[in-house]
Amino acid sequence: MADIRFDNQVAVITGAGGGLGRQHALALAARGAKVVVNDLGGALDGTGGGSEAALKVVAEIKAAGGQAIADGASVTDEAGLRAMAERAIAEWGRIDILVANAGILRDRSFSKMEMADFEAVLNVHLMGTVKAAKAVWEVMRAQNYGRIVMTTSPTGLYGNFGQTNYGAAKLGIVGFMNSLKQEGQKHNIRVNTINPVAATRMTEQLMPPAILAALKPEFVTTGVLYLASADAPTGCILTAAGGAFSVVRLYETEGAFLGDQRLSPEAVRDNWDKIADPQDQHAFQNGGEQTAKVFRTLHVG
Repeated sequence: MADIRFDNQVAVITGAGGGLGRQHALALAARGAKVVVNDLGGALDGTGGGSEAALKVVAEIKAAGGQAIADGASVTDEAGLRAMAERAIAEWGRIDILVANAGILRDRSFSKMEMADFEAVLNVHLMGTVKAAKAVWEVMRAQNYGRIVMTTSPTGLYGNFGQTNYGAAKLGIVGFMNSLKQEGQKHNIRVNTINPVAATRMTEQLMPPAILAALKPEFVTTGVLYLASADAPTGCILTAAGGAFSVVRLYETEGAFLGDQRLSPEAVRDNWDKIADPQDQHAFQNGGEQTAKVFRTLHVG
């Protein structure tokens, strides 16, 4: 099969001034894409800002023979992201790919967390993804082509102590993807989510050096490039870690019908093993499939 290429395509990557975003930008450019390197240039907690990081990545791309422009809009700034998209259209005429990668951390146990820190993380991760997608959505619809790659986290999927804000934001992204993929299908817009485990400034304090050395960011980028390609699936959560890849799915058990006559909290308790039995569990592709399963269980419809 032919190599995956992005010639004549335009890619927007948020949070592309370092870490995973930088690797995504460099790799897309190396395979022919024109790249918008978006990065606010702030600290890990989202404070501060500057254009140096984004400009440095642009310089790397240009030195390798690629095309790129830097953008310093915060992903929390809807007008700034809209201006970024307009600039990309003015420069290159289209936007084919969005990789929503920007993020911050403000870790603290829930009892000690200020609501401002909770909201700040949601605003960058979840609403930053939403606003970036909104900025490019009508462009992709009009050209009948688009690939959007969002970024979740093991914390969002499975939880982690001290990261209630981060986990809520990262699982919210999955919920956003699950509905946006439905709206994108008839316009050839495919929407997926990468679940990375990589050595970045977000993880460098959490893992020993030997593990960090095995979790190079470029290994995650390999999966991102596939999800950004013409042959990508849609609605997929792809875990990428150190060269290993797997797909995450949300399953629902077949459950148990208790009936109107025996319905009580005690009945739920006494039938819990059957309710939670993983045999015949199913991964639904949309809410309608789950509703159909409910109707079948209730013998109605």
